[in-house]
Amino acid sequence: MSFQQNQTPPDIDKLVEEALGKLKKYLVPIVIGFSIIIGITGSYYTVEPDEEAVVTRLGKYLGNTQPGLHFKIPFGVDDVIKVKTKIVQQAEFGFRTVNTNSKRTTYSTQNFDSESLMLTGDLNVAEVQWVVQYQISDPFKFIFKTSQPVANIRDVAESIMRRVVGDKLVTEVLTTGRVIIATDAKKLMQEILDKYDMGVNIKSIKLQDVNPPRSVQASFNDVNAAKQEQEKMLNQAEEAYNRIIPEARGKADRVISEAEGYAFEIVNRAKGDAQRFMSVAREYRKAPAITKQRIYIETMESVFSKMNDVTVIDSKVKGLLPVFGNNGVTK
Repeated sequence: MSFQQNQTPPDIDKLVEEALGKLKKYLVPIVIGFSIIIGITGSYYTVEPDEEAVVTRLGKYLGNTQPGLHFKIPFGVDDVIKVKTKIVQQAEFGFRTVNTNSKRTTYSTQNFDSESLMLTGDLNVAEVQWVVQYQISDPFKFIFKTSQPVANIRDVAESIMRRVVGDKLVTEVLTTGRVIIATDAKKLMQEILDKYDMGVNIKSIKLQDVNPPRSVQASFNDVNAAKQEQEKMLNQAEEAYNRIIPEARGKADRVISEAEGYAFEIVNRAKGDAQRFMSVAREYRKAPAITKQRIYIETMESVFSKMNDVTVIDSKVKGLLPVFGNNGVTK
């Protein structure tokens, strides 16, 4: 804009004042409208089914709200913090889940040696990978009792696991002691978290994988194979022992039983013979001639009853023709 010499320049202050007046005329209703909208939208909140909400008013704890629609004082008077209390959360140690789908779950164990390598009670090293599953039982304590609750849970879990593994032999850690380790670690970890009053409930601790360090894993596999072979040989020897020894004991018991039966038979037979002899002796004392003759006759009957084609001839007979031949003839 150009001005001629005889024209008066516009008053800048007056123009600014007029512009501010027009702005105030429309700004106040706009501000009021936005305030009403913000007040309406900020006066309610929704808690999802898997959540609980912690409500504070001007920084002071007011209470917890359950799932559903709730109202609050807007403009920062009431503050709402939502916490996932209905789901079981998981902390992984020594590995991380990379991808999970319906077909396959993949894991990564790279750069987690500081978590997984542990010293056992017999001064060996084991690589332990485990999972801690926990649930938030009190959202207020979880938020306000500690500044970093998730980091604290991980620190406590790692400390407790190292403590439990440090009380076991490496063979127990790698083989039969996994269930006991998980049970002891869960109990001790819950005790520590209860002392911290963090509002966390440990649901389970699972040992994902336990191995010797990678640098000695080949040697460990050889040792393990040798131990398995040793166990196999011991089992075979025990099986042979359980098969042969009872059989031998059975045979020995049978032989002993047969010997005892034979001894019982012989003794009883001897007693019977002795009793019969005593009976004969008593009769002999009463009538020696008759008893002697009776014994002789009974003896001859017993002897000749065992022989075939025998003819007895009186030795006083004269002129007997040899029609019977010489075989089987007794005079």
